[in-house]
Amino acid sequence: MNGFADHGLDEGAFADKTGGFRENIRTFDAFPKTKPTYTRRTSTGGYTTLVLITISLFLSVTEFLRWYRGHETHLFSVEKGVSHQLQINLDIVIPMSCHDLNINVQDASGDRILAGDLLAKDPTNWGHWVDVRGTHRLADEKYVKEEEEDTHVGHVLGEVGGRKRKKFKRTPGVGRGSGAGRSCRVYGSLEGNKVQGDFHITARGHGYIEMGAHLDHDAFNFSHIINELSFGPLYPSLLNPLDRTYATTNSHFFKYQYYLSVVPTIYTRSPSPPPPPPSSSSQQHDKTPLPPDYSTHNTIITNQYAATSQSHPVDDHTIPGIFFKFDIEPILLTVREEREGVLWLVVRVVNVVSGVLVGGGWCYQLVGWGREVVRGKGRGGGRGEGMLNGRGGYGGEEEEEE
Repeated sequence: MNGFADHGLDEGAFADKTGGFRENIRTFDAFPKTKPTYTRRTSTGGYTTLVLITISLFLSVTEFLRWYRGHETHLFSVEKGVSHQLQINLDIVIPMSCHDLNINVQDASGDRILAGDLLAKDPTNWGHWVDVRGTHRLADEKYVKEEEEDTHVGHVLGEVGGRKRKKFKRTPGVGRGSGAGRSCRVYGSLEGNKVQGDFHITARGHGYIEMGAHLDHDAFNFSHIINELSFGPLYPSLLNPLDRTYATTNSHFFKYQYYLSVVPTIYTRSPSPPPPPPSSSSQQHDKTPLPPDYSTHNTIITNQYAATSQSHPVDDHTIPGIFFKFDIEPILLTVREEREGVLWLVVRVVNVVSGVLVGGGWCYQLVGWGREVVRGKGRGGGRGEGMLNGRGGYGGEEEEEE
């Protein structure tokens, strides 16, 4: 009937299918298929596909590198526990004789530490230190970036994580000559109370009431080179704001003042780093240094500080010298390097690739639609004639494959 049988067609193929569950579930297919005979491949589509694949690979690699490097979070909190002690590390060179210098620490609790008796003093030559590579004046912009690197977890742990703590370098030999040994290197670590305090370097017989003759004023010269000034465990490879800085003056009466704000800091890759160890009361009396095993290859417990300087000449009624005033902030800064899970990376890559492919497909279709519109306008009245006049939709000519 109607020639269906003559052409090998079955009318039942056009009827509603009432098969089993597998046939009914096809109505929920969100990805309808098109027979290959109804599709056409073009060179333009091939180039577009290659471009989209290249963009997808580039963005996927970028996401992987971003995931691998991780990101840093800064958490401020009130420091818990009761701390009593604070280790101060100092390495400074002054162009004066060692026996002409007085070094003292006095804190807000009224305790005074004769730091000159606890720190090492070695005669040295000024030229051995001022010409060292990397020595610069305070706030030199060339070294700001280098200092900022020591605030990142990866750099800090790479420098000191899991390594044995280093000590201060040995003092170079003074040699021979008229100016040999006229400078003094003061270095070492000492324990003080973890409260606001002052660190003074003055001339003999000046600053405190002491027995002995005063040093002649013409011998004053408080130019200095700070090789190391840090708080907490000694990590010479970490760069602090005053490390490797120098200041010089031709005035005998000159007062250098540094104001330091010390912030306890933890650098870690661990999701739950240990808090800074509190000092016990026994440590407060016997001045026992903190044990060296609180830091690991994943966590570094230290202190960082911000420094400002207000230095100026003074008259002969004011005590000249080098004065460090430090204040302990009651907060704890935890700098943590974190990395998301692998599932997070997979989701990000899938989103990037699918977004590029879908967006690129839309753009390709829009460009194709625009070309068809332009071609239709260029062919004039052929658009409305259709198949009745024996012509195709846009002029009857078959499109050339691109």
